[in-house]
Amino acid sequence: MTSPPTRIVVVGASAAGLATAENLRRLGFDGRLTLIGEETEQPYDRPPLSKQVLSGAWKAERASLRTPEALAALDLELRLGHRATGLDAHRREVVLAGADRIGYDKLVVATGARARTFPGTEDVEGVHTLRTMNDAVRLREEFLGLPRLLIVGGGFIGAEAAAVAREMGCEVTLVTDTAAPMENALGPVVGTMLADAHRAAGVQLETGTHVAEVLTQKRRVTGARLTDGRTLEADVVLVGIGAIPNTEWLQNSPVRTGNGVECDGTLRAGERIWAAGDVASWPDEATGQRIRIEHRTNAGEQGLAVARNILADPSEAKPFTTVPYVWSDQYDMKIQVHGRPAGVDGLELVEGDPAERRFTALYHREGQVCAAIGVNSMRALRSLRPLVADRAPWPKTPGLAVPGPVMS
Repeated sequence: MTSPPTRIVVVGASAAGLATAENLRRLGFDGRLTLIGEETEQPYDRPPLSKQVLSGAWKAERASLRTPEALAALDLELRLGHRATGLDAHRREVVLAGADRIGYDKLVVATGARARTFPGTEDVEGVHTLRTMNDAVRLREEFLGLPRLLIVGGGFIGAEAAAVAREMGCEVTLVTDTAAPMENALGPVVGTMLADAHRAAGVQLETGTHVAEVLTQKRRVTGARLTDGRTLEADVVLVGIGAIPNTEWLQNSPVRTGNGVECDGTLRAGERIWAAGDVASWPDEATGQRIRIEHRTNAGEQGLAVARNILADPSEAKPFTTVPYVWSDQYDMKIQVHGRPAGVDGLELVEGDPAERRFTALYHREGQVCAAIGVNSMRALRSLRPLVADRAPWPKTPGLAVPGPVMS
């Protein structure tokens, strides 16, 4: 039996970091607990940034995960506006910018990920990413001027921001290398539905192409040149081309990093070290393949799992398992997904019709149900989740089967 920790440090005032801290307290840890965050804002929720905060439906403070009173009740040493720059695992200290050092008995890495930028545009005025509260506030200010908006990337961020911008009255062009928005993530059936919805709302879709260069004049964006040679004019550019795990501060430490912090199945990343949230990579119990999930619900679930395993005897630590869940709001559509619709063999409609923007469907891979999707069908989708959790055998005689995405 190991001795209980007296000081736990959580690096990353994220949803995962806060969930870890809250659950440590709930499970009885009464020692010194430090939560370190690079941003100056108190912990906030990220999904509303590209939806309610960007549209103005929510004030920024509404996205806060907890009230100041609730945070105070956790008895945290809250170190906001402090960036971790290194880890001295031998001395068990986190090194902060400015050379301050914070000692720990046990450490949780919850530093999340940052938006990937378009090369050469870091100092160009009018070029934005959307990952932080500050990003959302600045981008909303741009939208209020009703600019010509060019979005690079057709994933969740790009598609959601396009919907918000059009509803605000901006002229919007979305460029994606796939045949339709979000096709890589959700397949051609859903992608076609989304493409039709965006075009009907007035979005100009440029599909199957890339932005080769962002054009500028006097360090202000003026448009973009596509790989096919065409140029598009724009007053504002939003880059939504994925995220990069924040692991650089761990480079000279024993913590292994690749596509995130490489943990074992219990989310343990090294001696006295765990990871949770967007930065954590762990072996999937079903496939054995290492995965990393950038979903809000995953962050909360991993925070709880890490808190339990930190306080448990090592022999009692439990592997982390999950049924991933993600959602997207676009126009009048609430899109919800359980599972991982990646590399699937096919998709079967269960009920409804994508053309009517109301349906449920199941994805299958290697003879098992691997994901379920619902559009404006919350109750019907809920009944399909157990099939995903149980990896139910794929029906021998499916009803309407159509091709799904094939991805590595």
